[in-house]
Amino acid sequence: MKTGSCLCGAVAFEVNGPLRPVLACHCIQCRKQTGNYMSATSCADDDLVFTRQDGLKWFRSSDEAQRGFCKECGSTLFWKNDARDTTSIAAGSIDGPLGVRLAGHIYCQTAGDYYEIAGGDYRKDRW
Repeated sequence: MKTGSCLCGAVAFEVNGPLRPVLACHCIQCRKQTGNYMSATSCADDDLVFTRQDGLKWFRSSDEAQRGFCKECGSTLFWKNDARDTTSIAAGSIDGPLGVRLAGHIYCQTAGDYYEIAGGDYRKDRW
């Protein structure tokens, strides 16, 4: 089991199952939401348990997905595609070691010109 939270603690969660390797997403939405690219792991929806969610706010970011964040401290936390039974979790919101590595980068064609893409085994223009 892994635990995680936002910066202020108004959103806290447990992951009771395996985590996917981390992906770094360079899409425009992730860059605007985080100020850089978003590094996220994911888990099955059934394995994600909220232990505190009074700060949790979901924002419909497209016709097919929504983004979860803390409405109190602004921490970026989740990305959820409506058609999938998994939820992406901001890697930095999980406490302690993740036990997974950076697998690769997606939406590289919209990466910022102020950084170099490094690490992982692959780079894709889409997911």
